[in-house]
Amino acid sequence: MVEIWKDEIVEHEEFEFPPDPADDFEWAPATAEIAGNQPDLPLNTWQTTGVSRRDFLRGVVCSGVAVAAASYVMVGGIGKARAAIRGVERLVSLNINGKIRRVDVAPNETLAHTIRYRLGMTGTKIGCNRAECGACTVISDNVSIYSCSTLTHMVRGQKIRTIEGVASASGKLHPVQQAFIDELGPQCGFCTPGQVMAAVNLLEKNPKPTVDQARRAMSGNLCRCGAYDHYLKGVMRAARSV
Repeated sequence: MVEIWKDEIVEHEEFEFPPDPADDFEWAPATAEIAGNQPDLPLNTWQTTGVSRRDFLRGVVCSGVAVAAASYVMVGGIGKARAAIRGVERLVSLNINGKIRRVDVAPNETLAHTIRYRLGMTGTKIGCNRAECGACTVISDNVSIYSCSTLTHMVRGQKIRTIEGVASASGKLHPVQQAFIDELGPQCGFCTPGQVMAAVNLLEKNPKPTVDQARRAMSGNLCRCGAYDHYLKGVMRAARSV
């Protein structure tokens, strides 16, 4: 290959202009120095070697055992982190509807999850799961809270009431429950437990609320069916019978 630009080199004493940075190397391609200059490789070099399926599976299993052993060795050096995790008491006592329940609870577990899936009290609904709809409302120490955004460990020692604990021991409905039925409040019924808990908490604090006070107290509960007037009339009906 002839390089035309080299014909224009101007010699000055011991130097050439422009200087050629490749003067120290031969003009042959550098493939031999880099990769061995093997232009005639056989076409079957890409094919797999003669490894049987049994040998392949054995290698996979052995590699998995090796990785597991390595992780075990590495985890052995984080004793302080494990001690910190074990320092969180998982077995807690919860006062639910007047009964003490011992339950194993993870540090990041919400009260709604504990009530529904560990205690089996499915009356408390989980709707939005981020403190917006009010379907999971329960009463904790006479304060209505969203159980989906409350950690279970935060309410240890508090008196918690769910929808299962609103009616009397004999099964008689609470005045709020009966009033909601009379006013045709529940439509699909998904928000009804939260509506009941919010109304019960309101009437326990203010037995004779005004319509505006009742509307404000119930504003944290969303109804997909739009039965807000029915629930509001139910609260006012219950207020007359409490």
